[in-house]
This record gives sequence, C-alpha cells and structure tokens, in this order.
Amino acid sequence: MNEMTPRRNIDPEQITTIDKRSNISKQELLKEYIEPEIPVIITDAAKKWPAMGKFTPDFFKTNYAGLTKEIKGKRYEMGEFIDLMLNSTPENPAPYPFNLNIKRIFPELLADIKPEVVYGKLDRINHPLLPQFLLNGTEVYELFFGGKGAGFPFLHYDALYMHTQITQVYGAKEFIFYSPGQSHLLYPKPDRPKASQVDVLNPDYEKFPLFKQARQVRCVVQEGETLLFPSGWWHTTQIHGPSITMGRAQLNKSNWKNFSNDNYEQWKLLHPNYSYLGIAALMYTKALGKIMDIQEALKS
Repeated sequence: MNEMTPRRNIDPEQITTIDKRSNISKQELLKEYIEPEIPVIITDAAKKWPAMGKFTPDFFKTNYAGLTKEIKGKRYEMGEFIDLMLNSTPENPAPYPFNLNIKRIFPELLADIKPEVVYGKLDRINHPLLPQFLLNGTEVYELFFGGKGAGFPFLHYDALYMHTQITQVYGAKEFIFYSPGQSHLLYPKPDRPKASQVDVLNPDYEKFPLFKQARQVRCVVQEGETLLFPSGWWHTTQIHGPSITMGRAQLNKSNWKNFSNDNYEQWKLLHPNYSYLGIAALMYTKALGKIMDIQEALKS
C-alpha cells in the first residue's frame, strides 16, 4: 500500500501487508491503525532520537563491555557477544535473544529514545498512578541485540497483553505475524497459552495439520523505522544482519481490561497464598482504568 493511502474499514484479520507511513498525525494514527488494531510501520517516528547513529555495536562494546546476559544456561559479556553478533551466520548464529532492560541497566540511555511514541491517547504504562509491581512479567523498555541467522525461538504474543513498539536503532529485522483470530490454528501450549507449539519456519503438518490454514504476514523493519502492533498478534522474528532493537511495551484503553485480568491470573499462579492481594490489584486496576478513560475523554 502506498505510504500516503489511509486504511479505511479494513478487517484486521484480512490484511496481507503491513503499511509503512510517514508524516502521519496522531489523529490519523489513532483512527487508521490503533483503534482498529492494525499493525503499522512508522518510518519517521524516531528521526529525532539521539539513539539513531549512536546505538551501534561499537558504542555498546566500548561503553558496556562487561555487562553480562545468560542465554540457555551460558553467560555472555557484552563485548564477547558483540563479536559473536557481528560474525553471526545462519550456520552458526549468535545466541538469541540477548535482551537487556534499559530502565534498570542503562537508565542513562532513556534520554536517547525520546520523544516517546505513545500508542493511544494516554501513555498508560507510564501513568503516575500505575505501580511498577503490576508490570511484573514484562519489560517496558529493552534492547535486543542479534546477529545474522538468529531469530526469536518461538511464535508468541506478549505477556500481560501488552501492545508493542519496536524501533530499529541499528540494522534491520524481519517480523512474521499471525492475526489474533487465528489462535486456534497455531496450537497454543496448554501450560503457556501465549506461546505456540508450532515451529513456523519448519512446521510439522502431521502433528499440527490446522496450521496449513494459517495466513502469515511478513514485514521488514529497517533502521530508523518503528513498528507498532496490538496485543494478541502472534509474532516471531528473523534477523538477516547485525541488529539492535528498542522494544517498548504499551498500554491503552483497548488492552487495559486484558492487562488487568491477566495480572490477576498471574498473581494467583505465582502467589496462591496471597490471592486477596491479587483481588485488590484487580480492583485497583479496574478503578484506575476508569480514571484514565475520563482523562482521555477530556483530552479529546
């Protein structure tokens, strides 16, 4: 679709391509993509970010060589990993995901990823009345480092029903999507319903015959571009060269109820002896959602 052609009355379940748009207003973004829950790539949302041109492999190797990350039981230092990333091949890919929480590990870099991209009328995830402990299980801001031939290890949608922002600050990344209405074709794991049992790059059709009916949508997010996609969209990735990605979780009115309920379910699972605290958190998030609804109405 041409960059300047708006989406009108499109069923999210029927899209076959992801639009790339530039010079789009906040009102257009809300009406054409966020409210109908359609993924979109914004080509110029991050054009003023100091991170662009700064967040390179050399920058992280020079300034954060000693930081470590454990992947599949092995711990890697940043300096070591950057070398693996730069020399990664499909036959011998660098381990992935090498992802780090920006707010906790690189708080000084938060200023480099502004102005914020807000997925909705209000930045609910950074609302001053939302306690951080209610975000356990997700990372609001994180950096992903990956090399050629690597990719996310399984098809999934994000914890706590978060909407997702992906900005490529270095290199490119390919995304593979399946729309939310196809969940029954993707064989969610019984114990982890947000993750699929199917290896989408090498599917076993004898074991998962319904997967043959699933419709896939692919897109490549280039350096400097920002991908926005709603909660519930199944996705995984492939990387075809050195890549550094900023991932950002997003909350708005459309996923607030699912976020609130999933938070409660996670609390029951992890803290069964303190279920009353989970109920309190559920009641609080429901009340907070109503407050945010009013704030958004006043902004309209």
